[in-house]
Amino acid sequence: MSDKAISQEYANDLMFDLQKSFWDERGLGARFRTVSVGREHFKSKVLPLLKSNAIGQFVQAIEQALQSEGIVSRVTATEDGRLLRVRVEGCMHRAVEDRLGKLEIPPFTCVPANLVAFAIEEKLDRPVELAEIKIEDGACNLLLVLFEQRPVLK
Repeated sequence: MSDKAISQEYANDLMFDLQKSFWDERGLGARFRTVSVGREHFKSKVLPLLKSNAIGQFVQAIEQALQSEGIVSRVTATEDGRLLRVRVEGCMHRAVEDRLGKLEIPPFTCVPANLVAFAIEEKLDRPVELAEIKIEDGACNLLLVLFEQRPVLK
């Protein structure tokens, strides 16, 4: 295998084709099947950066990991009770969402959102659901719902 990096265009073309195929098969149900996308990347690149149990630190670690690879320019979040609003700017995969949008396919998956959910689930043992993805003001605005910690059965 070659050590040569693949182009962003090639990666996004593949992502577009995969997402389009999945949408054609499942429609909005595809959202609930793509929540594990990015799990291996999380384990190797993000999990070692998580030093506390603070959601703000999770977002900073994810931003750091994704920035270091040139995937995003900025990731920020605000907490509002059980709601977590995440803003992703400069994502290299935005072109995929734009192409899907031209086909009237709403955004249904987001790797940065999945990474945030993995961090919360891994470190806080709280289920998380990606409720909404909106592309506004040149960025992806994500709404995640955080549920109570899972009960421990004795």
